[in-house]
Amino acid sequence: MSGNGEVLVKVDGLKTYYSIRGSFLDRLVGRTGAAVRAVDDVSLELRKGEVLGLVGESGSGKTTLGRTLLGLVPATDGSVEFEGREITRLSEHDRRLMRRRMQIVFQDPHASLNPAMTIAQAVGHPLEIHGLAKGREEVRLRVADVLERVGLAPAEQYLDKYPSDLSGGQKQRAVIARAIILNPVLLVADEPVSMLDMSVRAKILELMLALKHDFDLTYLYITHDLATAKFFCDRIAIMYLGRIVEIGPSEAIYEDPKHPYTQALLRAIPEPDPRRTIPRDLPRGEVPDAARPPLGCSFHPRCPKAFEVCGWESRDLKELLERRWAGMEEAGFEDEQASVGSLEPLDDPATHARMPGGAVKAILDEARAEDPAEPFWTGVRRIESADGHVEIDWHEPVAPRLLPSGQVEVECHLYDEEALAEAEKRRRSGIPR
Repeated sequence: MSGNGEVLVKVDGLKTYYSIRGSFLDRLVGRTGAAVRAVDDVSLELRKGEVLGLVGESGSGKTTLGRTLLGLVPATDGSVEFEGREITRLSEHDRRLMRRRMQIVFQDPHASLNPAMTIAQAVGHPLEIHGLAKGREEVRLRVADVLERVGLAPAEQYLDKYPSDLSGGQKQRAVIARAIILNPVLLVADEPVSMLDMSVRAKILELMLALKHDFDLTYLYITHDLATAKFFCDRIAIMYLGRIVEIGPSEAIYEDPKHPYTQALLRAIPEPDPRRTIPRDLPRGEVPDAARPPLGCSFHPRCPKAFEVCGWESRDLKELLERRWAGMEEAGFEDEQASVGSLEPLDDPATHARMPGGAVKAILDEARAEDPAEPFWTGVRRIESADGHVEIDWHEPVAPRLLPSGQVEVECHLYDEEALAEAEKRRRSGIPR
């Protein structure tokens, strides 16, 4: 299934941000709103003939990355080269010509087909848009041929049917037929089997592999399911909050996952044998807000292996206190909350916090004594009381880098010698109590 080494798509420093409109007052005084960093400085290569899986939770940015490659979403920065040509700033005319070579299969086959168009009309529509067929009969002949290729045979039984007459699997076959009728070289498959019954998922993936060989296709396969990615992909790229945190051959990703997030995704794969029990120590919390990502490594608030340089900050303190209070009796919670006061000032990301109340340090010391193994404490540089306030400083974050480790590349300080050395230096300096 592997590619032939020729680079078909080269992505370099790609960023795709969605601006968020601020309040009326913000716009009145000229302040701009925040931006969701859907794709945040991604670089990768897709070789001709390979299947590259893009894997991550909802909100990781994988769909936006696929749509940006196709020009369906404008890039904020960076470049995308397709067949050696920069395509992020093409004119509409040139982009339309390029789309003959790049197509997409969307997640929901029920929404991908116009219910008012017959299958012949829907699948043949790209030929009419690009002027590649003359007359209705030529369109029907070419549609019939491609329907046969995707397993909708005999084609005569499907040409004049409407989407409502087809099952979910048949609809997705029709969507795939529409995508390949222009003979593209790149197919972006965005969760192509997630909306289908389990009984037909394997058949659709087998069809896509067969079409890959028949049409010499290259796939970018977007999914949240590492189990199907293992079956389908040559290489896998793991995305988290707009960034690629690990990329490499499928076998290496499965046999020896490096990044703690990749390890968590693999632990989440269901075990079909009910007699086997496997640990489900999944990361705590949820994917952070992409408009205000954590400092340093974006995964550090959920990572059980995070340490000094990973980017601990004020919002992590707020989360720690909220977790602590969630497990307390009501009376104890009310006493501590009254001592600490509002946590809203901690919402602004910072490596320094000043909190009123002399009891805060005692609360933090108690929390630390109760759970000294909590990774959060590795990031604390100083906690001191002064003038009825508590001052808290965290170590400055170090931005993670995508570096080689064995057969893969991984963006994690655990595999960065410079980051490990810096952490050891800070560790030796000690943390005043």
